[in-house]
Amino acid sequence: MSVAVSPFDPGDELAELHAHLGGSVPPHVLWETAHVQGIALPTKDYWEFRDLTSIADPRGVDGLAGLDRIYHLTELIQSSPLAVELSVHGMIGGAYRSQRITTCEVRFNPMKRNRGGERDLDHIVMAAIRGLDRAALEYPQVRAGLILMMDRTFTPEQNAVIVERAIRYRARGVVGIDIAGPRPAGSEGPYPYRDLAGLVDEARDAGLGVTIHVGEEGFAEEVGEVLEHLRPDRIGHGILAARDPELTRTLAETGTVLEICPTSNLLTGAMSGDEEVVETFRTFLEAGVRVTVSTDGPEMMRTHLRDEFTYLCGIGALTPDEARTANAVAHAVSFRGSTPRPVPVPAAGSARPA
Repeated sequence: MSVAVSPFDPGDELAELHAHLGGSVPPHVLWETAHVQGIALPTKDYWEFRDLTSIADPRGVDGLAGLDRIYHLTELIQSSPLAVELSVHGMIGGAYRSQRITTCEVRFNPMKRNRGGERDLDHIVMAAIRGLDRAALEYPQVRAGLILMMDRTFTPEQNAVIVERAIRYRARGVVGIDIAGPRPAGSEGPYPYRDLAGLVDEARDAGLGVTIHVGEEGFAEEVGEVLEHLRPDRIGHGILAARDPELTRTLAETGTVLEICPTSNLLTGAMSGDEEVVETFRTFLEAGVRVTVSTDGPEMMRTHLRDEFTYLCGIGALTPDEARTANAVAHAVSFRGSTPRPVPVPAAGSARPA
């Protein structure tokens, strides 16, 4: 029996483009943050709570619906400026310390963290920016940025507010937009991604990167609609496109980058097993599609980015050289740009006198 070997040395710098804030904070931090805020949790036992905030055991998890229920809990805990600041800071620092991730994008929906309008939305976004600033002071090697997410269950007006905030804070560390979330209740057909074209164009014109959650589940033709009408720089998941040769060719021709999260896709049932993972990666790579590898949320999935690469090389989905290329692509296409964020410094005259 062969032993899977990591394609990276311990000192190699990795890039994580697709990790949700709600799935990237250690359970003990969520636990303590909830108690500091006085949030009533569904259990008083920490170990039960730890299981409630992950889907490492797919038994009893209802695919993406189960994932959405877990996110509802973590988003509730993160629904304050203090919690958001702590979470962003902790996510970036933890990624660097445990995985040496030096390109890190943090995606989250600020409107799902303001308790239905009880908290001011600008305070939530500014708290995330403070988390970035603290991380920049402590880990100047890391390029980190925020991606603000729209939601498929939101009204057009709500999604417009999120894009407006992303544009407003473009110079402060927000680097892109996305849309995710469950499908609207009662919806049976494809989601009308084309209706977002105006908002996406506004964001792009303001200099923001565009990544879209599509092709993880649902309908493969949604990938085509997104490519035609939204023209994203990157697609979150996109794995259904591997079943359609025309979509695969279009991804390659447009240079659209895929953010693939293997363990997450296996745990939610989006991919059936190792064989489908191998087939999906080989289909994309042999067609010239640019792929990157992410966790979706390392704490929620109980995995780490180096584990993902080791797994993929172990089953033959990637060769070690292809793994290193995927990591290099992720560094190159990050919305964060090619240089670190400036480290915040005290204003002139603000130092205490000796």
